[in-house]
Amino acid sequence: MKRSSLTDRSLADWLRWLEQSHPKEIDLGLDRIRKVAERLDLLKPRAKVITVAGTNGKGSCVTATAALLHAAEFSVGVYTSPHLLHYAERIQINGKPVADEMICAAFEEISNSAAEISLTYFEYGTLAALVIFKQQNVDFIVLEVGLGGRLDAVNIIDANIAVITSIAIDHQDWLGDNREVIGREKAGILREQQVFVCADENPPETILDLAAQLNTQAHFIGSDFLFTAEKNTWQWSGKSSFGNSITLPQMHAPHLPLPSMAAALQVIYLLGIELTSEQIESTLTNVNLAGRFQKIVYCDREFILDVAHNPAATEYFSTRLAADPISGNTYAVVAMMSDKDRIASLANLTPLVDQWFLLDLKNIPRAATIAALTQDLLSLDTQVEDSGDIDILISKLLAVTNPKDRILVFGSFFTVAAALAHIQANSSASRGTL
Repeated sequence: MKRSSLTDRSLADWLRWLEQSHPKEIDLGLDRIRKVAERLDLLKPRAKVITVAGTNGKGSCVTATAALLHAAEFSVGVYTSPHLLHYAERIQINGKPVADEMICAAFEEISNSAAEISLTYFEYGTLAALVIFKQQNVDFIVLEVGLGGRLDAVNIIDANIAVITSIAIDHQDWLGDNREVIGREKAGILREQQVFVCADENPPETILDLAAQLNTQAHFIGSDFLFTAEKNTWQWSGKSSFGNSITLPQMHAPHLPLPSMAAALQVIYLLGIELTSEQIESTLTNVNLAGRFQKIVYCDREFILDVAHNPAATEYFSTRLAADPISGNTYAVVAMMSDKDRIASLANLTPLVDQWFLLDLKNIPRAATIAALTQDLLSLDTQVEDSGDIDILISKLLAVTNPKDRILVFGSFFTVAAALAHIQANSSASRGTL
């Protein structure tokens, strides 16, 4: 399909073209996208920009930051990835996905400006978000790094505030096989004298060194801002934009990871934005993110969906589950990508799961096979009950479980998306979201 033939085509048409228009799915580097962004006059947004990197918790931090900004009555553009069910989830304004037509128009503008320059699927999406946010004249832009930081497409923008949520081992083929190397890649979003918020309690030396070298206005969790938690409550303290200490009263704890919530709050205060403790509590306790410890009651069964796909994420997932005991059994549906540390990831959950079911993602080239996942669980002295596509597995699980049981779905965005799609398609039987 030629580029010119995409005028007035649907978003699905555009996405099919983008999937095959560039020779590499991932092509790290900023030269190509920066040239196109310059042609589109996107490199210096009017809006203030917050860029969030990290191995885990960055999506939660982005969502919370945007929700707090919106609570302060600012217009907020958010760019995240990947999506679960619909591409427009990636580009949102004030908590709502933008219209397909708006994305198509942005793609057309980018295509015309790119001319001889070939861009990846992700680069097109990044530029589309920036085009739309410029057109809609938002007050703030919150960008989630897709992979790493230094060479990620969103790093063409010099953010007003950079955030790093956590550093763990993931994407080793692209980022390195230890926290120091990975940390340096994530820290690539830092700029000279920039405001920097770090929510990793033990940041790699590479991050500390670069933050100092660039003379950033750094704020670290545990020293410059922190939180304490008891049961279902938490208390936050941190710094204002003037450097004054702030302590908020004890509040109901958010559903999303507290380090990410603490970082989001620190960002808000460093921007000089004032919200009442009641506004903060209401905003953070009501903010949710699909696929992050997402509870759904479907056919009188509790499903918990989580995109956890590396050891650090499944460790956190298991901690949340252990703190939320049930009287019945726990069943798990899992599928993971072949390049993940599957055994270490699965090991964190084997003590909590009574029966395992494997989702077949044979249409996803990167997915680990059923045979490989079966062997992974066998190495952990765990048997597989059954495998198949999501429709087969959920039907079987509904047959063998009762309302006192819970069903976990985790391992990748593809896994959670399959379950969400099934539940939505059969929504007449759904009893809602907890």
